[in-house]
Amino acid sequence: MREIVVFSGSAHPNLAAEICSHLGVPLHPVRVDRFANDCLQVQLQANCRERDVYLIQPLVPPVQENLVELLLMLDAARGASAVRTTVVMPHYAYARSDKKDAPRISVGARLVADLLVTAGAGRVLTMTLHAPQVHGFFSVPVDHLHALHELAGHFAGADLADTVVVSPDLGNAKSASAFARLLGVPVAAGAKQRYSDDKVSISAVIGDVAGRDVIVLDDEIARGTTVFELLERLRELGVRSVRVACTHGLFAGDALDRLAAQPDVAEIVCTNTVPIEDGDRVPKLRVLLVAPALAEAIRRIHHGESVSALFHTP
Repeated sequence: MREIVVFSGSAHPNLAAEICSHLGVPLHPVRVDRFANDCLQVQLQANCRERDVYLIQPLVPPVQENLVELLLMLDAARGASAVRTTVVMPHYAYARSDKKDAPRISVGARLVADLLVTAGAGRVLTMTLHAPQVHGFFSVPVDHLHALHELAGHFAGADLADTVVVSPDLGNAKSASAFARLLGVPVAAGAKQRYSDDKVSISAVIGDVAGRDVIVLDDEIARGTTVFELLERLRELGVRSVRVACTHGLFAGDALDRLAAQPDVAEIVCTNTVPIEDGDRVPKLRVLLVAPALAEAIRRIHHGESVSALFHTP
């Protein structure tokens, strides 16, 4: 069996260290230099020849810097004669750019997928894509995990007798339905229309939520525009309490503070697929760990075992 060699980019070294701890392998250093002309240079500081290389790098702000760093890491691994290079990308930021919804607009999800493969990615391991079909943009195998089991495990110990899971829109309704089945509760969904990155409208909530405890489930929260709009509709319908859950807690700007300040929001739950700065200062925030799931996926990939049990839900 070939040796595993794991490197981390600059985006989320703490998560990479947690994954390596679960795998029982060292996290090898990467040297990143910036020249006077602002160009980057990357050096992988461990032997890659005839080894399986795993590069851990979520695409988080600054997204473009981290993307170029990842591309250079891939090129370095290929030049160092790695047998196979797997990109471990817990958050694929460009997955939101998955279609032409306006004239002459770019489809960033497909372009970035092509760039990663061209640079040397032989496989991709990711988590909770904004749209599941985005993995079809890659011409190499993609293992698409989700965090539903981690999120469900957090809520499973609570009293869910009068709880309903609410998806902010119909696009996320399938994941919300799977999450609701794990918890054994009903599901509802918002009828959302997006006008721009920071302007959405939710005209109605489809399902019975009046007088009930609500768990809002989304794939990511950045500015929180959708969640705040949904909260307004839920208040109008007279829900009893709200807990907000997502996989990727990006929390751009003051989104986390604004969400925590909502008196009817009892809890905010996310995972550590992306780094969360100063999360300890927000008492309502709970951050769940995804390193065990990612480490197990890497182990199965390396040993040629099935990964499907980790990303399928009943």
